[in-house]
Amino acid sequence: MSKANTRTMAHALSHEQITQFEKDGYLVFRAMLGPAACEHMLAVAALQLQAALPPLEYEAELGYAGAPASLEAEGGRTVRRLRGAYDRDACFHDWAEDARVVSKLRQLFDEPVCLTLAHHNCVMTKHPQYGTATGWHRDIRYWSFTQPDLICVWLALGDETPDNGGLKFIPGSHRLHIAPEQLDELDFLRPEHPANQAIFAQGKAVELQQGDVVFFHSRLFHAAGVNATPAVKTSVAFAYHGNSNQAVPGSRSAASPDVRLTD
Repeated sequence: MSKANTRTMAHALSHEQITQFEKDGYLVFRAMLGPAACEHMLAVAALQLQAALPPLEYEAELGYAGAPASLEAEGGRTVRRLRGAYDRDACFHDWAEDARVVSKLRQLFDEPVCLTLAHHNCVMTKHPQYGTATGWHRDIRYWSFTQPDLICVWLALGDETPDNGGLKFIPGSHRLHIAPEQLDELDFLRPEHPANQAIFAQGKAVELQQGDVVFFHSRLFHAAGVNATPAVKTSVAFAYHGNSNQAVPGSRSAASPDVRLTD
């Protein structure tokens, strides 16, 4: 057996894990990346945040509830995302192509894997005070592919809890049919809609420690609260799709190239 095949088998998902992903829409892998690698990414991200190295997305540009009213307002230069992470530094590039990630995705997609550079592809930050909450939404709401089956790989560079705006999921919600009237103009689940109350009740906080990784389906409803701690929460997010699932021509999803990966 070749060394490449041996490595692939070592990173393989079990039948139970694949079944769990199909059922719940997400999987958590504990301590997938070591402390030294995480600390290096944190240091790189901190320097780029301090230098406001573009491309950036600011909280003020999102317009979520509680965000600064403009870039010129108090807290207006609070960064939400360091965009284009794949090309920012070798540490992010190498993580995006990590064999442990790609081999698992290969099993879940059951075909060769592509990294999309059009979506996510970022270092996510949640700042104290000006970092806004995110309502229940699906990532596929603004992605355009022939099939709504992509997977986000989310790496926690530090601890993530409800106190600092950690992720929450509604298990199995990637399989739900949602009527248009249940969603607002931004395709978030409406808090006031009666049919959504039972869905919200199923929400589950997923606490992560440094180096933990979550794979979650692009149709899975997820949310995150505000950061009530004094420290910035930092994560890395990349999105992937199967090779046969291509971006719709002329869409935002097709505006940036894909990277075809091998495990």
